[in-house]
Amino acid sequence: MKNFKSLKKGMLGLVVLGLVFTSCSDNNDVSETQDPAQDTLEVRRSAEIDQVDNILGDLVVDAYEGQEQSELGRNSYSDGIPECVTITVVAEQGYRQVTLDFGSEGCMIHGHLIQGQIVFDYTRDPEAQQIMINYNLIDFFFDGKNIIASRSILKELSNENGNPQFTHDLSITVIWPNGVQASREGTKIREWVEGFGSGVWSDNVFEISGDWTATFVNGNTHTYEVIEPLRREVICAFFVSGSFDVQRTNFGGLFDYGDGSCDNQATFTFNNGTEIPITLN
Repeated sequence: MKNFKSLKKGMLGLVVLGLVFTSCSDNNDVSETQDPAQDTLEVRRSAEIDQVDNILGDLVVDAYEGQEQSELGRNSYSDGIPECVTITVVAEQGYRQVTLDFGSEGCMIHGHLIQGQIVFDYTRDPEAQQIMINYNLIDFFFDGKNIIASRSILKELSNENGNPQFTHDLSITVIWPNGVQASREGTKIREWVEGFGSGVWSDNVFEISGDWTATFVNGNTHTYEVIEPLRREVICAFFVSGSFDVQRTNFGGLFDYGDGSCDNQATFTFNNGTEIPITLN
C-alpha cells in the first residue's frame, strides 16, 4: 500500500515541472520564442493538464486499492479520498464497477475543486499478473475546467525487471471556462525499482518514463519525451536525476535533474546551446 502514497508525492514533481517552464519562458534573454507571452500562457495551461493527470491517476488508483483491500478483509487504503466523495460499488462475479461521485457542488481534493463523477471498472482476479482499469469521466470539472476523458491504467504486478509497474494512458481534453481547449495524448510509465516488499517506506524509489504531446486549438503543439528515467526517492522532495526533452512551437531543449543529489537544482539547455540553472519551488 505504501507505494501508492509514495506515487502521489512523486507525481507532484511533474506539476512542478510545468510551473518551472513557465518561469523559464518568461526569461526573454534566453528564450528562443517569437511570442513569449503566448508560449508562457500555453506552458501554464500544459502545467494545469499535468495537475489534472496526476490527481485523476491518484483517485482511480486509491479507489481501486481501497476496493481490493476491502475485498481481502483488510483496512481500506483509500485514505486519500475525503468523506465528501460518495463511493458506490457494483459487484458481480469477477467484475467490479466503482463510481466516485464528487457531487454537483463538488468537493476539495488536494486543494482543487472537483465536480462530477469518475466511473471505473475492471475484471477482478487477485492472481492476475496484469489488471486493466478503465475509467470514464461524467460531467467532470476540475477547478472550473471541463475535463473529457475515457482512459485506462494498466497495473502489472511484475514487469520484465521483476518490479511492479503502472502504465497510464494520458488521452484527455480540457476546456477552460473562457472556451480555450487543449488535448493531450501519450503514456507515462511508473516503475517501482527499490523498496518493494521491504515494509520500510523510506527506501521506496520509482523511475518514470514516457512521452506525451499537448495540442492547442491554434495548432501549437508541445512534446515531451523522457530521455533518462526520472528517479524519485521518496525521502527527497524532488526528482534526484533524469532528464526529458521538451519541444514547443517556437523553442525547445533538455531539462536535466542532475547527478543524483537531493536538492532543488536542475538545468535547462535550449536547442541553441544556451544553458540556464533552474531552482525548483
